[in-house]
Amino acid sequence: MAYAMGTKQELGKNLMGTLQKKGTLAALEFCNIKAFPLTDSMATVHRANIKRVTDKPRNPDNQANATALAHLTKFKEWVAKGDSYEPILEEEEDKVHFYYPIITNTKCLQCHGNPKTDIQKNVLAKINELYPTDQATGYQANEVRGIWSITFPKQGL
Repeated sequence: MAYAMGTKQELGKNLMGTLQKKGTLAALEFCNIKAFPLTDSMATVHRANIKRVTDKPRNPDNQANATALAHLTKFKEWVAKGDSYEPILEEEEDKVHFYYPIITNTKCLQCHGNPKTDIQKNVLAKINELYPTDQATGYQANEVRGIWSITFPKQGL
């Protein structure tokens, strides 16, 4: 959980800073250029494979595999019902797989909300330019946008 929350905090701090100082368009460009490198740097720090994956990716590299999709579906059901949830852990002989939901808030809707009502036209145009196969819009606040998929060595636990 510390790996996911530490990475979320690092991404969030940088994204929110850009959003507040430079606006939504700059925040979108930040995500396009810096989200993967920041996530990778946190993976290096933790000696883990840290990914954000989803069933509706903006970037095709964030497409969830079959296992992650199954867990994503569970989290969506739990959150939609208002049920409590815990991380999902799967252990193998030498590694651990961790899954935890990424939930939208109102700030997320500036780029992931309804294209007709939540996303500014210039932002939507930039999304379409940067991500021609984008599927990551149409969300409301408090929905599961994706999940953290983290794999790390079991050794040392």
